[in-house]
Amino acid sequence: MTPDTPERHPIDHFEQDWLARAGFAGIIAGPDCECAVFLERLPEFISNHFILTSAFLLVLFLIISHEVQHFSRKYKSIQPAELTRLVNRENALLVDVSTQSEFEAGHIAGSRHVAMTQFDPENKELAKVRELPVILVCKSGQNSAKACERLTKAGFGKVYWLDGGLSTWASADLPLMKGKA
Repeated sequence: MTPDTPERHPIDHFEQDWLARAGFAGIIAGPDCECAVFLERLPEFISNHFILTSAFLLVLFLIISHEVQHFSRKYKSIQPAELTRLVNRENALLVDVSTQSEFEAGHIAGSRHVAMTQFDPENKELAKVRELPVILVCKSGQNSAKACERLTKAGFGKVYWLDGGLSTWASADLPLMKGKA
């Protein structure tokens, strides 16, 4: 070895030669690889761009917590095709939690109207159908998702909400009834 060449450990030399012969040259990163340089300079970047890094970590945390919450909830979002399947084949109860004026402006045929302000999961009528699938809908899907959460806390097992609300139903060119039920 020349004085300018750093001394290599024999095992490192063997591993790198073997990987090179096997076609994997460059997979084992040495101290000069881009990854090592990146990791060495990361603390400097973080200290120079603290607000940007903090904002990135906050957004990352919010995305992860939203996804964890989405996958751990006990109720499911459904699309219009699944809603019609549940109503037709599994005799699902369809509850519209829109306001009275929104309900009269347009609702799904066969849905029962219970305004969100009057929605009570402990209602005697709902207790009778505790084992049936219950589908909640509203104009945008926001109130029905909140109602689903209340139903699952009350012990209902099969709870669904129409993702996107009646807007999704209408955009699928499905009929809406007007007036009172």
